[in-house]
Amino acid sequence: MTRDFGAALPAAEAQHPICILSSGLFPARGHSTSQLMRRWIPFLKPARSVAVMRLSGIIAAGARGGLNDEKLAPVLERAFRRGKPDAVALVLNSPGGSPVQSSLIGARIRRLAEERNVPVFAFVEDVAASGGYWLAAAADEIWVDESSVVGSIGVISSSFGLNEFISRHGVQRRVHTAGKSKSMLDPFQAEKPADVKRLKVLLEQIHDNFITHVKTRRGDRLQPDADLFNGDIWVGARALDVGLADGIGHVVPKMKERYGDKVRFRVYAPKRNFLQRFGTQVVSDALSGIEERAEYARFGL
Repeated sequence: MTRDFGAALPAAEAQHPICILSSGLFPARGHSTSQLMRRWIPFLKPARSVAVMRLSGIIAAGARGGLNDEKLAPVLERAFRRGKPDAVALVLNSPGGSPVQSSLIGARIRRLAEERNVPVFAFVEDVAASGGYWLAAAADEIWVDESSVVGSIGVISSSFGLNEFISRHGVQRRVHTAGKSKSMLDPFQAEKPADVKRLKVLLEQIHDNFITHVKTRRGDRLQPDADLFNGDIWVGARALDVGLADGIGHVVPKMKERYGDKVRFRVYAPKRNFLQRFGTQVVSDALSGIEERAEYARFGL
């Protein structure tokens, strides 16, 4: 029985490398006759393989993040090292999130790619925006769908002002600090112009880091006359026009085009522990789901 790559894998299968062969889908630890022959007859050319890593969800530290360096580190290590892959394909679907976690994951991808001398290809599904595009730019090439959303190279900070709400309900806010900036941007106090000014300086610093990363990774592929760093987004072929993507293509046909029809795909995904699988984090997962849905909604998804 064959299975389309885009179909969801059962949890038990997603925790182990998967080989997609021309004859069907089999666990990587199984061996065909030709594989056994290659092991014992050294002059036979080994089958080519691509490690596929799905990066999906918002980028945030801790349990609320679908993507963070702590969770992805062991999986990325296996993807780059196990079986000496010819390439690593990142299947991306992320609206962004933490700039620090984006940087940590991207830096890990680059380090492993250089240590193992393995090319990295990013394939964008619905969206690779903001921190999601940071991850895409860590690849050597970026491939998108005709309707993929990419870009949003900017930094955002959002919160609520609740000072009038608590005042109407007779609630007094009592805050004591050592250090005049310790309570900066307290949502229960009126917004202070000096606090906003300091915040904008911080956001500009992070934005400069983002711009440097994209320019370093994309180089002269970026269109010099395009305003790429204003937080705007591009769809499909328009991303090619401005140099944020390299082509229209999907992971299986593009990798077969590069590495032959008999290339094997080994799929890697983070393991979920027993408690996560059986719903003891229902409330946390529900809140994370609301936050994630809001992030995707920013891009009309």
